[in-house]
Amino acid sequence: MSLDPTRIGFVGAGWIGATLMQRILEHPDAQVVALHQRSRDKAIRALGQAGLPDSHFCPDYAEMLSRPDVDAVFLCSPNSSHGPQSIAALEAGKHVFCEKPCATTFADFERQVELAAAHPELITYVNYLMNFDTMEHRLLDMVRRGDFGTITQIQVNYRHPINIAEDKAWKLSRDIMGDAIGMGIIHALSVMLNIMAEQDAHPVRVYATACNVKTRPFEPDAIYNIHVQFSNGATGLCFGNVDQANGYDAYHHLHGTKGGFIFDSYLERTHKVRLWSEEQTNREWIRPLDPASCPAELLWPPETTTPDSGDVMEHQTGSCVAHFIDCVRQGEQSFLSFEASASTAELGWAILMSAATGAPIDLPLDRGRARAHFGA
Repeated sequence: MSLDPTRIGFVGAGWIGATLMQRILEHPDAQVVALHQRSRDKAIRALGQAGLPDSHFCPDYAEMLSRPDVDAVFLCSPNSSHGPQSIAALEAGKHVFCEKPCATTFADFERQVELAAAHPELITYVNYLMNFDTMEHRLLDMVRRGDFGTITQIQVNYRHPINIAEDKAWKLSRDIMGDAIGMGIIHALSVMLNIMAEQDAHPVRVYATACNVKTRPFEPDAIYNIHVQFSNGATGLCFGNVDQANGYDAYHHLHGTKGGFIFDSYLERTHKVRLWSEEQTNREWIRPLDPASCPAELLWPPETTTPDSGDVMEHQTGSCVAHFIDCVRQGEQSFLSFEASASTAELGWAILMSAATGAPIDLPLDRGRARAHFGA
């Protein structure tokens, strides 16, 4: 492991970008050495807020990639740039932290996975941020221990009105945004697949429908209803909506042969989570965030976050940045690398195909059929 700090070339100083850049600056083993941003004024303002010199501004992305003092790039650019920019970074020999979605074209997705497989020395990561929430970690631990037995039914929603105000209006565009799956719904799908992977279950078929009822002028469909069949016979459901949702709905519901788990975003904090387990709770429903009713030995710590807790820009961003930097410094691939998370991206592409054709799509994805469908 290198004793020198990991040197970061950063791309995109918008809302999420500025926060991630601050998390890098807070990491003891990383430093930002360059910032590429289309708007020089915005870049200089972001650098000033971060306490970095104006000389860090790099107007040319290719020039940034050619610099020997850049070890890795953080891509927080508009969605349609993620694919081309990550491909160029891998071809230049740089580690890649990529905001979701990993790509908005199927051809770029395939090229990313191809390059990542050809260069295992390069660390890659797709920022499916929900996986770093502490509730998700606790849920994975319970599934891993077998607290719920064999999961037979699972639901993870993503209903959240995407901000399109002012300079975020680009999110209305299909060409720049891509689709609603990659815009946010894929967070829920990633969580679902990671939970089921703990039971050695993977998706084998998906059927999806899209709804074109809109309250805001999104070019792509904003609402999806998704049914996933898993290799162990379990069923997964996801209701996704990036337009009309009232607040943040990341509802979870797991049902297993020996227990169950429910997370409801819209309840009071003490009642958001309830679960039961034959072994852990003697088949009684408990509320692990409620000190008034939960047995002390089963109570979760008060600092436990939930996917809707409002501190995504603080807690989870620090966790994901630290995870990527640690992977780079230790030379170990992330569980959310381009290759490892390819099943999540494939599920996203299959959902789009199913919604367009009105038929279920088998997984793993038939790449030839997908290329024909997406014109890759």
